[in-house]
Order: sequence, then C-alpha cells, then structure tokens
Amino acid sequence: MFKKNKQFTAVYQKRGKWYIGWIEEIPGANTQAKTIKELKENLKEALVLIIESNKVLTKKETEKPFIREPIYVSC
Repeated sequence: MFKKNKQFTAVYQKRGKWYIGWIEEIPGANTQAKTIKELKENLKEALVLIIESNKVLTKKETEKPFIREPIYVSC
C-alpha cells in the first residue's frame, strides 16, 4: 500500500437504488454499491489497485533507467 497517507477527492452520487463513486484525481478509479459505507470501502480498494497497477506497468514498460520522485502540488 502507500508509504504515507495521501489525500484524494471522493465524489458520491445516488443513482436509482445504487450509489456510484469516483476519485476526481485518478481516471478509472470508480465503483458502485448499494450503501455509502460499501461504496467508500470499494472506492478505497479500487484506488489502491489502480495505483499499484500503474507502478507495476511503469516498471514493465520502461526499458531504460528512469527517475522516480515525489511531486507536490496544491490545487
């Protein structure tokens, strides 16, 4: 998982009998559930999986040496 806690923006919306949710900053981090509690749990799991997958893909697709470092922005 994360080395440090990071903050993201979760958005929730009721659609019919379901709730949908997504992370504003991370395309593809979205899910649905019947309750807000379940939605929040699913969304955290989706976010962690996407971030972990992106790290694995970066390592696999990059043949030449590369630099990794934290970058900080305020929005």
